[in-house]
Amino acid sequence: AHNVSVLRGALPPGCELMAVVKADAYGHGMAAVVPQLLSLGVRSFAAATLDEGSQLRALGAEGTVLILGCTSPQRAGELARLGLTQTVADLAHAEALNAQGAPLRVHLKIDTGMHRLGIAWDAPEAASAVFRMENLTVDGIYSHLCCADSLAPGDVSFTREQIRRFYALTAALAAQGISLPKLHLQSSYGLLNYPELRCDYARVGLALYGAAEGTAARSLGLRPVLSLRARVASVRDVAKGESVGYDRAFTARRKSRIAVLPIGYADGYPRALSNTGLVRIHGCLAPVAGRICMDQLAVDVTDVPGVVDGDIAELIGDASPLRAGEVAARCGTIPNELLSRLGARLPVVIK
Repeated sequence: AHNVSVLRGALPPGCELMAVVKADAYGHGMAAVVPQLLSLGVRSFAAATLDEGSQLRALGAEGTVLILGCTSPQRAGELARLGLTQTVADLAHAEALNAQGAPLRVHLKIDTGMHRLGIAWDAPEAASAVFRMENLTVDGIYSHLCCADSLAPGDVSFTREQIRRFYALTAALAAQGISLPKLHLQSSYGLLNYPELRCDYARVGLALYGAAEGTAARSLGLRPVLSLRARVASVRDVAKGESVGYDRAFTARRKSRIAVLPIGYADGYPRALSNTGLVRIHGCLAPVAGRICMDQLAVDVTDVPGVVDGDIAELIGDASPLRAGEVAARCGTIPNELLSRLGARLPVVIK
């Protein structure tokens, strides 16, 4: 509730929050997140696939559900039946969708420099052709700012050029007499770092879950809504010179106490954090000892007094250095990947 309120306060006038809940709500659990968002008045959502869109409908989302990925035209009937809004990946995709004969609502994706999906920004004739297709109703036009998270001068210049290209395309369409539908450019970092943009939607994912990093995110006071915890399964003494775990990757330099946690890389805790990760037990930080296993990991709790079986260890939390962005950086990735890989077998506790 806090993050939704804060983000709504940051939106420009007339801009609606579109909650991005793909990848099981960034690993947070769509079934838990969506009802909460609906109770807060969120009515527009974005997902990656038709199947995620179907799940949103089943959870009670009745408003706009934008499918960001490229759905097979053969599933156009399902899109129509569920009332989902499909992204047009390029002109050929639009033609194939239209040929299915099902009435569809679509948003045009515009390629302004990311070169992933979209009609080229300098091809307004291709974009305008979609508006004339019998079975497609164009409700929106959007693009994606691919380095809006970076404030490096070169990246800022590139983002500014993407913004210029987007509005050049929409101006060209307007000059043809096309009534422009809803426009959207900003994802989380687009909103945080380029709040001056005037759009109809802001597609917010990472920031919604309080996992965005940087000065702008901190200034808004966004709060992480997920923590990853495990109970200590076993504690044992290890003599100096003895090794722990696979490949003998950890060798005790002193008589040590080792706590074993029943969580591993199959649960989404990256193996890259072997011998580099940190956990918090009894308010103290303790290092991961040795290789992270598929289902378990070891922690050196020699300097944490009184650790016993059943104690709770925190692996991702709301305080440094266990914030998702910090944990992700420690293993060379981003919080989006870290969170979205959290395993389905992890029990979820909602507070």
